[in-house]
Amino acid sequence: MSAHCHDGCHSAPASADPRYRRILVFALIVNAAMFAVELGAGMQSGSASLLADAIDFLGDAANYGVSLWVLAMALAWRARAALLKGASMLAFGIFVIGRVAWGAWQGVPPEPWTMGGIGFLALAANLSVAALLYAWREGDANMRGVWLCTRNDALGNLAVVAAAVGVFGTGTAWPDLAVAAIMAGLAIHGGWSVIGQARGELQGLAART
Repeated sequence: MSAHCHDGCHSAPASADPRYRRILVFALIVNAAMFAVELGAGMQSGSASLLADAIDFLGDAANYGVSLWVLAMALAWRARAALLKGASMLAFGIFVIGRVAWGAWQGVPPEPWTMGGIGFLALAANLSVAALLYAWREGDANMRGVWLCTRNDALGNLAVVAAAVGVFGTGTAWPDLAVAAIMAGLAIHGGWSVIGQARGELQGLAART
């Protein structure tokens, strides 16, 4: 791994594996498509958790694009990209918290059948990407950020499906809002984790120069 190089060593990192690049291209396409699907479904159903998940898909698509750009670069550039990813995860979490507060004030329940159906579709999409990325989950901060985004998305999809059941059973918006709040917590926790690892990698590189 390039983490053991000195003075800007530019040897090919494990993340430059052609298989990993192909997986990121696939993930980029899947996330861009699911953003469009969930955005429309979230607006139609009035679901805060679907809208939050749609925005998360958009952020992940952008993150996969950044990851593809820095794959073969030195560790310092990959760590800087990871800082951007961590910041986007934090921003997503803060946005969702605001959306939850607005939804609690409105109090209008979403349409559960659309929530559940799209939630299952999103879960299948994210599980397919997560299965492909699993072998690279313990890489550098950039690779870890990609894995955490995908893992959090799959957990969020499960929660959206559970929220749809809750909305159907209670006739209220609270299950939807609770899931959106959980998704915000996952994003904030994951963002801090990625930022912490990236800062550690940058500090380690600075100490060796």
